[in-house]
Order: sequence, then C-alpha cells, then structure tokens
Amino acid sequence: MEQYFSMKAKHPDAIMLFRVGDFYETFGEDAIKVSDILGIVLTSRNNGGSDIELAGFPYHSLDVYLPKLVRAGFRVAICEQLEKPSQDKKLVKRGITELITPGITIEDTLLDKRSNNFLASLHFESKDEIGIAFVDISTGEFLVSEGNHAAIEKLLYNFSPSEVIYDKSRKKYANKLVTDHFFSYVQEEWIYTPEYTISKLLEHFKVPNLKGFGVEHLQIGKMAAGAAIHYLQSTHNDKLSHISRISRIQSDEYIWLDRFTIRNLELVQSIHEGGKSLLEVLDKTVTPMGSRLLKKWILMPLLDIDKIRKRHNAIDVLITYDDMRNFIYKQIKKIGDLERLCSKLAMEKISPREVWHLLKALEAIQPVKKVLMESSEPGLTTTGDKLHHCQTPIELIRKSIHEEAPNHVSKGNTIKDGYNDELDELRNIIKNSKELLLEIQQNEALSTGITNLKIGFNNVFGYYLEVTNKYKNQGLIPDNWVRKQTLTGAERYITDELKKLETKILTAEDKILALEEHLYAGILVQLNEFLSEMQHNAHIIAWLDCLYALSEAAIKHQYCKPVVNESKIIDIIDGRHPVIEQQLPPGEAYVPNDVFMDDTALQIMMITGPNMSGKSALLRQTALIVLMAQIGSYVPARSATIGVVDKIFTRVGASDNISSGESTFMLEMNETASIMNNLSDRSLILLDEIGRGTSTYDGISIAWSLAEYLHNHTQAKPKTLFATHYHELNELALKYNRIKNYNVATREINNKVIFLRKLEEGGCHHSFGIHVAQMAGMPVEIISRAQEILSEMEKKSIENPNSNSKKKNTQTLQNVSTVPQYQMSIFETHDPRAGKIIRHVQSLQVNNMTPIECMLKLKELIEIAEEDIE
Repeated sequence: MEQYFSMKAKHPDAIMLFRVGDFYETFGEDAIKVSDILGIVLTSRNNGGSDIELAGFPYHSLDVYLPKLVRAGFRVAICEQLEKPSQDKKLVKRGITELITPGITIEDTLLDKRSNNFLASLHFESKDEIGIAFVDISTGEFLVSEGNHAAIEKLLYNFSPSEVIYDKSRKKYANKLVTDHFFSYVQEEWIYTPEYTISKLLEHFKVPNLKGFGVEHLQIGKMAAGAAIHYLQSTHNDKLSHISRISRIQSDEYIWLDRFTIRNLELVQSIHEGGKSLLEVLDKTVTPMGSRLLKKWILMPLLDIDKIRKRHNAIDVLITYDDMRNFIYKQIKKIGDLERLCSKLAMEKISPREVWHLLKALEAIQPVKKVLMESSEPGLTTTGDKLHHCQTPIELIRKSIHEEAPNHVSKGNTIKDGYNDELDELRNIIKNSKELLLEIQQNEALSTGITNLKIGFNNVFGYYLEVTNKYKNQGLIPDNWVRKQTLTGAERYITDELKKLETKILTAEDKILALEEHLYAGILVQLNEFLSEMQHNAHIIAWLDCLYALSEAAIKHQYCKPVVNESKIIDIIDGRHPVIEQQLPPGEAYVPNDVFMDDTALQIMMITGPNMSGKSALLRQTALIVLMAQIGSYVPARSATIGVVDKIFTRVGASDNISSGESTFMLEMNETASIMNNLSDRSLILLDEIGRGTSTYDGISIAWSLAEYLHNHTQAKPKTLFATHYHELNELALKYNRIKNYNVATREINNKVIFLRKLEEGGCHHSFGIHVAQMAGMPVEIISRAQEILSEMEKKSIENPNSNSKKKNTQTLQNVSTVPQYQMSIFETHDPRAGKIIRHVQSLQVNNMTPIECMLKLKELIEIAEEDIE
C-alpha cells in the first residue's frame, strides 16, 4: 500500500489501476468510483488495522473496462509490474506506464475510427486574443491558430476536441469558450510562458526556429502548442516522432462556418433522432483515415478555385473510367488505417499482427501508384508520382515478421524462422530436445560399449546418464562423467555436454521470448526510419479515398459537376436537398427547384409559404449545394454555377437553453447578431422565420429591419434567402430593387391543401397553420373551433371600411412616413382606431399649426383612442 500511495501521489486526480498479479486493483475513493461506473463488487481489505475500499477486475479485461472509465470523463493511470514475481522478491517493482485521458489515447477500443481524437490547448493573452493548438496523438496531426473569441469558438466546434487544456489562471476566460460540451483539464500557470513553451517546440522538432513550418509569427498560438507538447510528455507519451510537423490553420483559405451553421445544416451530425447528416450521405470512403479527412473537407470547404477544380477534375476521371475507380477501391480497401498504424509504430505500441497489416498496406500502395501515373488527369498523375514505394520496410517485414503473428509479442511466434541464427537454434532445441537427448545417449553408448545406457531426469540434478551395476566395475565409465547418485541397482552420472543441453532446454523458452522481444524492438526501430514516407503515403491515400467516395456518391445519387468561379452569382437549376431526397418514402420523388441570386438584381429572396411547404428545405439545400461545390464534390442539381462564397450563415430553428437562462428568442437573436456582425460581400445567409419567438409586431419589425439592413449595407451585398410566414414582408419588394418575392406553391382542393414543393415568383398570403395542425393529429374539436375563429377574423377584416386605406395612403406613406406600409393593415384588422389615428397624424400640417391647434388635435386623438370598439 505504501507503494500504491507513492504512485497515486504522482497523479492524484486520476483513477489508478494498480496491477497486482492477474488483477488491476483500485483502492479508496477510486474503488468507490470504479465500482459504481463499471458495476463491479466493492469490497474492502484490512491494512494494519484499518479497512480500505477495494475493487478490481482481471487484467485481461482491461479492453472492456478501460473505455467505460475514459468515456465517463476520468483520467486513468495504469501502474504495471515492471518485473516478474519470484520467491526471492517480496515486492515487485512497479511504475506508471501510461496515463490515458479522453484526448490522449491510441487504443482502438477508445477511438472512433472515423473521427479524429483531438486534444486542444488554449492560451489566453486576453479575453479576445487567444491561441489554440490541436494535436491528435493517434494520427500525428498538429495544428495551430490564433484569433478572437468568435474565431476560436468556431475552431473548437469544427474540430470538436475530446479534451481541452488551459492555464488555470485563465479559467474565467476559458469558461466562456469551454462549456459543458467539452471535457477540460487545467494546467499550472508556469507552463504557459513563452520561454518554456517555445523551447518545448524547438526541442521536440529539433530545429533552431519554427520558420520552416510557417508558424513563427503566431506567438500566442505557439504558446498553446508548446503547452500541448508538455501535456503529452507529462502523461508518459514521450515517443512522439510521428508528430513531425506543425501546420497553421489558415482560416482565410476556407469558408467560414460558425457552430450554428454546422448544427443547423446538419453537416456531420443530425439534430433529429433517426435523421441523417450530409457526411453520412457522402461518406462512401473505404478507409477510416479517408472518412476522417472527408469530415474535415465538409467542415472546411475551400475558397481556392484551383484547388476546388482539381478535386472536380479528379472526380470526373474516376466517374468516367469505371475500371480505374473499381481498381482503386479494391486496393485502398487493403490499406486500412495506415495513418494510425504509423502513429502506433512511432510510439512503439504497434502489435506484431498490426505490423503484418502495415506490410499489406504498403504492398497495396504500389499498384495504386502505377495506375495514377498512367492517368490522363494531371492532378492524379502528380499525386501518383508523390507516393513512395517503401520497398525497404516491405522487405524488412516480409523476412522478419511471421504471417500469423499474434496480437502481442509476449505470446511468441512473432519472428520468422531464418531471421536470426540464435533464435533458430533455441527453437530447434525446443522442437528437437528428445532427439538431441537420444543422440547423446546413442553416442555415449557407442563410445563406452554400455549398451543399456539410459537418460533420465529429476528435479534435484536435472538430466543424467544411468548405468546398471552390471557395467559398474568393468572400467567402461569415462573419466569426464561425474557421479551424482547411487541406487541399489545402478549409478547415475552427468556430463558437461548433457548439462549444457539441459541448460539450453530448460531456459530455451524464456530465452526465446526475451530474444523475440529484443528482435521485435529492433525491427520497430528500423521501420521508424521510414515513418515520414509511410505517413506521407497515408495522407495521399486518404485524399484519394475522399475523391473515390465523392465519385461514388455522384454516380449513386446522380449529381452534376458544378462550375465554380469568381463571379458573385449562384445559379442552380433543379437543385435538390442531398439528405432529404435519401429519406423520402419509397416511390416519392424529390421536387427540384431553381435558385438564381446575384449582387445586382436579386440579392435577397423573400420566400413565403405555408408551414411544411418546403421553405426550410429550399434554404438548406441551397447552402448545401454551395458547400458541396466548394469541398470539390459534385452537387445534387441538373446544373450549378457557384460564385465563390466565403461565409455561410444560418438562422434556422432554436430551442430554449434553460441551463444558461436563455430563451428561444434570446438564442435566435444571439445567432442573428453574430451573422450581422460578421457578414461579408460574398456571404450566403439563410434566415428562417426570424422574429417568431416574440410578439407579432416585434417579430415583423425585426424581420423588416434586418431585410433593410442587408439590402442597404454599404460595404457588402450578402446573398440572402429569407423564409418567413410574415406575409407583410412581401411589401419590401416594392420598395427595394434587389429584393424579390417568391413562394412555395400550394393548391387548395376541397378544403384540403396540397403542397407542391415548387418555388414560384410572387408572394404568398396564406399560412395554412390550421391545416398543418390537422395533419399533426390535433383533436377535431380544436380544428373546427380554430376554423370558426379564423373565418370570423377574416370576415371582420373584409367588412372593415378602412381595409383599403393602405392603397389610398401608399403615396402618403412613401413621402411622409418611414413606418412600413404593412402596419396599417395589421392594426386595422385588430383595432380600427389605430387606422383613424394614423390617418389623422398623416394629415397634419404641423408647421402651419398654432400651439392651441396642436393641443386640440391631440385631444381629438385621445378621444379616438378611448372610443369603444363594437
């Protein structure tokens, strides 16, 4: 227990799995937690008069229980026995061999093979000057950036790290970024100093400066990165040669997607139970590393037109040449997760069986290189030329590792026969021990003439030669035989040759195991010399896998090749929603729609229509088509011309965030404010039902004002799709030349509404909310009463003698008042006094009135306001 507590003191905040024989044991508070999480029995043991809680599980069940502990949010320290127990040792030597946290692991049981497992490190220079670094120890990726709160928040949600670390003195700043969504761990303040962190980076990369990586100027980012390296090393991860470079996240090279947009467009995860994400639709990748890269592509669409076209052209070739595409599929399927195999190799945690898989992966790359080099597409040819043959590591593994190598070198049969002479000799001894003993017996019998000579064995003095008394006194016993035992009818002897063979036989198994471990370690060292080449191949194969996936999706779902250019036009013909069309009931076809937008004639599309008519789907599909085009994918449309978009913003749907004290409307306004404060001239904005979280008058006012702001913005003309059920907003098209009205068509037949899902020019004046309530299964009584109330309200509006006043006063409103024209009809429908007051106010000639006349007119307005409504 003294040994246990000394180890526990090194990592007091981690659960300690303490190896005792065939079990991992936990004690005290750890045991209580482990018992609860794993559902295992909590017992106790007495240690010199005091009981202490105890809970444990068999060591071979570690793969079962460890993931449960880590996923529960715990750091786990594994304390192993570092030497074999023996009768001579009362206490074996132990040490912490690994500290596993949510953000630091290479264990397959803890990782999602299709997602990165990033550790994020934050450094706060101030609350709005933040450096960030992402490192994935399982793949070797190391990325750095810096920016303000909004930029760093975007990166956090894009990369979705499993763990976030930061300086404990900056906890106040960190709490605004690192919500309950992330597992976090604080570090000591002294770690986040420029001298220490930068020296850590220089020491790790073995360079005098970081200019070669293009991150020299990122002072705050480098401090975050250095702290990440410190954290890895402090958690017993000191073999990090696979983290061989650090790259800057160049935000100006990718479309800006904030966390609201990523969520609302369901890019990588559906927000609805049973729903699908865009990633699920497009992910036809063959390898886990390809799937991880495709996820990055979706979250970081390109702005560089040349890079986008390079992907489009490569997909074009793969679609055109079926044989080439199918061949690439068959080959990369053999490669598997080469990226994570390389990381395990670097950390010397790769199993013999995985080394054999590494061989198969490297062998499968060579035919891929050949077929790419023969391609007619320059981008693919260049890519093929960059692949390494890796012939030396291939030959090394072929001659050294057994084809049926085990999962662990300690199980034996890892090294091939013929690789090492000493190992072959030891194996031969084990295999042929009986024959070797028989050979000694026959040789000695022949040389001495003792025909009935026998070889035996006992636990006292091992192997012996036994001579019966018949030959004892005949002078046949050689001088080099040593007598060890006298029996009634025989004598027993040993020889040097027999003792040497005995030693070899009895120690051969232990020696074989130790020698195999030694040889295996040496093979890993040799393979690590080619690590960078293998990692380079992994990155290229992942890139090719993504292109294969997108070509398969294009063929399967009938996508077209988009045109991406520098214009400010979005021109989509027969566009479809890539996800919804895959989830329609059998036999139901998705209704495609055209969308045209630019910055001169049609900047804002004001889209009205009933609930459930398809307004939201139209908004999302437009954004998804743009995004797909800029990741280099084909798109769900008959044709599409996309002028590069640099930011996509969405404001669609919301729910209360009760834990933070935020209502639906507050969330809606937060998201909308973020859009308005960050828009650009090439932005694409989706606004869906803005203002519905507050009163009708407030909501219409906010929506109207937003549309005006977007149209009249002096520095940008962001393309905007504005879906609303406020029909009054149709009047904006009369006032602003770049706003046009559209509606999603419906037909009403026999009091039933049919949603046609087709976008038409012109506004809509019906919401059909009662019909939607009926479709939802609302009780008949409620539906009937709602229809009665609606009929009464519409009748009252029609009978109102002032209902046409809006037309009569249009010119007056335009010339005199800045109040939106829709207000009169709204107020008159509900309160005719408001219309009277407005008309009186509009007729006033204030500059020609005396003070007395003003007071009299004010009295008249008060009297109108106090009139009773019949």
